[in-house]
Amino acid sequence: MSRLSSPTAPRFIRAYVVNVPSLTARDDSISFRALGVLTYLLDQKEGWQVRSDQLSKGEGREGREAIRTVLRELATKGYYRLERRHFLDGKCAMGTAISASPISQWVEDYEVFSTKKDPAVPVYEQEDGSFLVKYPDGSYGSDGFESGPADAEPSAVPAPEPKPAVEEKAQPAAPPRKRRPRRTPVQKAADDAEKAALAEQKAAEKKALDDAAEKVAKWWWEHAERHLGPYVGDQKGYIAMRTQVRAALLKGYSPKECAKALQEARVHWPSRQQWQTALGIVTNHIQPKPSGRITYSDSATWGPTSAEPAGTTTAHTADDSDDATFGVISRTEGV
Repeated sequence: MSRLSSPTAPRFIRAYVVNVPSLTARDDSISFRALGVLTYLLDQKEGWQVRSDQLSKGEGREGREAIRTVLRELATKGYYRLERRHFLDGKCAMGTAISASPISQWVEDYEVFSTKKDPAVPVYEQEDGSFLVKYPDGSYGSDGFESGPADAEPSAVPAPEPKPAVEEKAQPAAPPRKRRPRRTPVQKAADDAEKAALAEQKAAEKKALDDAAEKVAKWWWEHAERHLGPYVGDQKGYIAMRTQVRAALLKGYSPKECAKALQEARVHWPSRQQWQTALGIVTNHIQPKPSGRITYSDSATWGPTSAEPAGTTTAHTADDSDDATFGVISRTEGV
């Protein structure tokens, strides 16, 4: 493979003719829409960049999101991938790789990197201009280009020879990548059965949780209607209350504790704070506040006077007296 004419140019595995290989044209694992986009990409020249907004322009074209969906479809089948290219001079650029035939290595790489935060496949340039894929475990592997057809595109103007770097660090030889052994049909069937059983178990747990939340919510709504009166809001109040109950059940509260907490809150649809406080009270994590007005007592507040022993109550202490006489003491004429 020759060196790239541009750091962001696509890398093609194709014959120069626009004709799509018969096996690709008959590949029923991809949609006709994806086959059309692939044919259009294979017809582009070196230096052209794959951009979904550019592909969506023109009368009769698909929208940008539809184009992105098609590119993901082609990536899952090994016809296309997004690359983050690291060059010998230390520079980095984004680019795409396109193949006229499906590349099994690209399919495996897509499964590895599509779950990462950065789904682009990291490829590192070698001394001969080729690239190797760097995997999350630090190992290097083939980029799949040796498995595709040779690039037979004629070039009217020969590509310029790259200028040698002033100081070029030697690239360490990439260690061979250990390939995972392929699963046998029996192993695949066992794995599929395990996944199906796990999915069924999760669905059953979700249904049990939803049923328990619905049971508690329905009971409380009928109870509140009888004791607190009809609810004047819309149906969202019931749904929100049921969601609160479900969240409490998910955190480990029992249906009985949720029912008691709703009674403690004493409203059709408690607020978040009311709901959390009520749950804390019924589980003895919070002590309920005393209700009712506390009668004021002067002796209980200030204690007995110094002239009286503790525990005695006289008329003036009961009358809140502090041994002071209020009123006019004397009136002097002419003053």
